[in-house]
Amino acid sequence: MLKNLIGAAAMAAVAFAVAPAHAKGGVGCSGDNLAKTESAVEAMADNDVKFMAEKEISLAQDAMLNGKMGACGMHLSKAARASMAK
Repeated sequence: MLKNLIGAAAMAAVAFAVAPAHAKGGVGCSGDNLAKTESAVEAMADNDVKFMAEKEISLAQDAMLNGKMGACGMHLSKAARASMAK
């Protein structure tokens, strides 16, 4: 029960951290947003959604390193949405 409560609290924290960025049209590509999303994905149970989110984070990091901020934001938004899914 405690594990479920901690998981729910982590998802709520990510939702509150990411929600304002979604209202503006997506998660901005920054190191802070990348770290928050990556932490939320790491807290997820192992399943296909988590593996997809990890791939999106990897693609976001690659895009960020290549200066493609629009692509980075798109991949980061996909990972953030996946981290909030049940």
